[in-house]
Amino acid sequence: MTSDRGLCGAVHSGVARLIRNELADATLAANTKIVCVGDKSRSILQRIFAKNIIFVANEVGRLPPTFIDASKLADQILNSGYDFTDGKIVYNRFKSVVSYSLSNIPIFSRSSVEGAANLSVYDSLDADVIQSYLEFSLASLLFYTMKEGACSEQSSRMTAMDNASKNAGEMIDKLTLTFNRTRQAVITRELIEIISGASALEKEK
Repeated sequence: MTSDRGLCGAVHSGVARLIRNELADATLAANTKIVCVGDKSRSILQRIFAKNIIFVANEVGRLPPTFIDASKLADQILNSGYDFTDGKIVYNRFKSVVSYSLSNIPIFSRSSVEGAANLSVYDSLDADVIQSYLEFSLASLLFYTMKEGACSEQSSRMTAMDNASKNAGEMIDKLTLTFNRTRQAVITRELIEIISGASALEKEK
């Protein structure tokens, strides 16, 4: 779960790094598919796991995420044609304005839900009800992680821009000091040359 926008520190690269580390196992990588939400995760992961990527959801992060966006994404995942047993959403969990953490939420397939031990406590659960649950559950989880990721990204971008502004201010101060010292040295050297020339002329007279 990333976005298309940058200038926000290690928000996107952290998600991609976690996935890359988990898929370092060749056996696991061979049986795993990836859905990249945001162009940043695609640009990082496609170098190594291009064959594992089912599809990429672009135009993410330019506007605040909505439940409609999450619903469309959930529908595309469920109708991707890939029969998965389980999965998880890797995202950045917002903690505070200056803090976030990498986290993940598990998602389950239809067979996993139907085989759950506690499912028997509910009555009248037909195939349509379970399918509706799966669709709404996945859309809700996607919407939650999109919101958490958007908050983490925005706070990280604010911090990164604040640090950049402070660094730029320090650089301007140093360059101004260097400029003033250089200018003073040039003026001093020219004055010395003028005085030396005047002294030489007086001696000749």
